[in-house]
Amino acid sequence: MTTLPFSFGMNEFTTQPWSFEEDVTRYCALDVDAIEICEAKLDPNRIEEQMRLVRESGLTVSAVQPAVRTFFGSAMVPEPGAPEARVERLTRSLKTLAPHVPGSVFVTNTGAPPKGNMRRTMDETVRYLRDLCPLADDLGVSLSLEPLNPTSVNTESAIWTIEQAMDIIDGVGHSAMGLCLDYWNIWQQKDVCAAIRAAGRKINVLQVSDWRTPWSAADRLIPGDGCIPLYEMLHATWDAGFRGACTVEIFSSGVPDSLYDRDLNEVIRFCREGLNQAWTGTA
Repeated sequence: MTTLPFSFGMNEFTTQPWSFEEDVTRYCALDVDAIEICEAKLDPNRIEEQMRLVRESGLTVSAVQPAVRTFFGSAMVPEPGAPEARVERLTRSLKTLAPHVPGSVFVTNTGAPPKGNMRRTMDETVRYLRDLCPLADDLGVSLSLEPLNPTSVNTESAIWTIEQAMDIIDGVGHSAMGLCLDYWNIWQQKDVCAAIRAAGRKINVLQVSDWRTPWSAADRLIPGDGCIPLYEMLHATWDAGFRGACTVEIFSSGVPDSLYDRDLNEVIRFCREGLNQAWTGTA
């Protein structure tokens, strides 16, 4: 049977009820290939121990979600408020975690534009990323910029299309800067598959889930259970040259049928099946 050609990854937000240690152990038991680490799940006093657990597990660390990953405030992570303090926190995350995850990618975004000033937010994001890219490069990792869904504009992000993200990435102009492609966020934009192909090898993170009209800002579905054209988008991403992990990132909070209330082992199995069927067009 033809299956998804990308390695199969899980973002830790998908298994929010589990601890970090449970994530690592259970992902391995379920033959997950890659983990996208969420720093919020780490214990600052046990970083060495927890990173050793990942290393010994054999899981590839496809990406890292820093605890503070935006340059301006966001609804999800409002503090610290000042951009300079947020850059300092992200810098600390890079210096702390990068030595444990060589070759991985740290995901970033703009944050909410102060007083709706998207131009200032985008310009400042270019400046901050220009400063951070040499550090990331020296540490053996890279950075990724993620455009978010229009539902998150003015609360989490100033950008919502691939083209807007690419304008910033091109403005940064550094080899350590790439694009985080989250299908839930960008699937509704015009000519999305053409935009994916145009982004080409700048894509360095791939996150997948599925869409229904959301009950909350954190309402995503198992791949194949919604209306995202996964077959077309997965093939466009392959055509673009991306060969990393296809990582499932699901949020499921504040909804009456939360996936977090289900058997998460089964959720992971259904995610793999859904992606395989999406790739082959049999979903």
